[in-house]
Amino acid sequence: MGPSLSESDSELSLSGFETVVSQSEEEDEDEGSVMLSSPCSSPTSMLREEDHHGDKDETQPNGITKHRTSLPAPMFSRNDFSIWSILRNCIGMELSKITMPVIFNEPLSFLQRLTEYMEHTYLIHQANASSDSIERMKCVAAFAVSAVASQWERTGKPFNPLLGETYELVRDDLGFRLISEQVSHHPPVSAFHAEGLKQDFVFHGSIYPKLKFWGKSVEAEPKGIITLELPKHNEAYTWTNPTCCVHNIIVGQLWIEQYGNVEVINHRTGEKCCLNFKPCGLFGKELHKVEGYILDKSKKKLCALYGKWTECLYVVDPAAFEAHKKNDKKGTEEKKGSKASNKIIISEDQQEAPSAASDTVDVIPGSQLLWRIAPRPANSAQMYSFTSFAMQLNELRKEMEGAIPQTDCRLRPDIRAMENGDIDLASEEKKRLEEKQRAARKNRSKSDEEWKTRWFQQGQNPHTNTQDWLCTGGYWDRKYSQLPDIY
Repeated sequence: MGPSLSESDSELSLSGFETVVSQSEEEDEDEGSVMLSSPCSSPTSMLREEDHHGDKDETQPNGITKHRTSLPAPMFSRNDFSIWSILRNCIGMELSKITMPVIFNEPLSFLQRLTEYMEHTYLIHQANASSDSIERMKCVAAFAVSAVASQWERTGKPFNPLLGETYELVRDDLGFRLISEQVSHHPPVSAFHAEGLKQDFVFHGSIYPKLKFWGKSVEAEPKGIITLELPKHNEAYTWTNPTCCVHNIIVGQLWIEQYGNVEVINHRTGEKCCLNFKPCGLFGKELHKVEGYILDKSKKKLCALYGKWTECLYVVDPAAFEAHKKNDKKGTEEKKGSKASNKIIISEDQQEAPSAASDTVDVIPGSQLLWRIAPRPANSAQMYSFTSFAMQLNELRKEMEGAIPQTDCRLRPDIRAMENGDIDLASEEKKRLEEKQRAARKNRSKSDEEWKTRWFQQGQNPHTNTQDWLCTGGYWDRKYSQLPDIY
C-alpha cells in the first residue's frame, strides 16, 4: 500500500476489501452430511454479535464495550442516480479521473474498509493454538477467504483516504489493535499493521487496487502482499487477494464477484494453500465458489478446501473431493439434454443479480467446517449492506475524543455528515477536503518539500524480499506532535 491518496476522492471505485476502492491517481490540475469438528469453527458469541441491541456505547459487566448496532441514519436511495450518466461522458478517460457523486459512497474510509479483514480474528487465534502446521494452514486459509466476505452486496464505494489520514481500532473482545495510514498519493497506497494484544500475532500489508473499466463492469485487481506472522511458531504466511468485479454498472442490479488464484505460503515449512476463486461462468454454476488444496513442500496434496467466499469454507480428504467432483461432472453431462429453461444463465446482458437461491454448498461427507459467515443484521439493507462489524467502525465514543490523533478518519467531516444522513453537507465537505489537499500539495511542490509518512516507511518485506510499507512503531505511545491539518 505508497504515499497517499487521491486529491479527488471522486473516482469510480468498487467497494470491498482490497479491492474495490479506487483511490484516485488524478493529477492536481484536475448441511445433511457428516461433518467433523474443526479448530476453526466460529464461536457462537462471535457469530451472534448482531443480537446485541441498542445504539448507546456501554460497558457490560465483563468490562467489554458494547458497540452500536445501527448507524445514525439509513442510507439514501440511489434509484434516481445512474452511474452510466457519469461514465458516458468519460469514454476514453482513465478510470481514476472520473468524478463520482457522494451518493455512490458509503460512510467509511477505505482505511476502515481494510480493517474489515479483522472481523474473523478468532481464526488467527485458533491457528496459533494449534501445534500442527497443517491445522494452522487450514485456519489461515479460512482467514484469507473470510477477509473478502464482507464485500458481498457492498456496492457503495468507500471514501478515498486523504494523504496522511490514519485509522486505529482497538478491540479487547477480539484481541487485537490496528493502525493504518494513507502513505502514498501516486500511486494511492494504504498501509496497515495489526497485532495481537498478547503479542501473539502480527498482521500487516499495503494495498493499491488497479482498476479496469470493461464497459458493463468494473474490475479491481488488488496489488500488495498480505503478511501474517505467528511468533510462537516462528512462522510467517503471505498471500495476495483475488480480483473483485462489480457488474451491471450501466443498467440493472449491481452485483459483485471475486475471482483469481490466491496462494497462501508458510515460509518456514514450505507448505502452501492454493485457492481458486472461480468466476461466475455462463450458467452461474461456479458463482462465488472457492476451492483448492493444501500442499506440502513436495507439492503433495494433503487436504482439499471448498466452499463459497460469501458463506463458508470446508476441508476434506483430497480423494473424497476429487471423487465428488468427478460425480458432479458426470451428473452435469447427463443433464446436458435438459431444457435450456432449466438453466441459470449469467451473461453480460443480464440485468439482475444471480439468484441467492444458488448460494448453497453441497457438503461432502467427512468434511470439516473451517469457517461460516455470521448473518448480517436485520437492518443491513438500510445501512449500506454493512455487517455488524462494519457498523461499528466509525463509532466515535467519548473516551476517544482527545485520545485519537487529529488525522483519524472518524474525524472526517464528509464521512460523518454522510453517516448522519446529510448528503448535501457530505458533498460540500468532500469537495472542500479535496481542494484543501490539492492546495497543500501545490505548496509542498513550490517549496520542494517532500511528504513524510508518520507511522510507516518503505522497506523490504523479510519474507518475500519485496518492497513493502512497514510500521515504524511509536503510534500507541499517544505522542501526536506535528501532525498535518488535513481536515
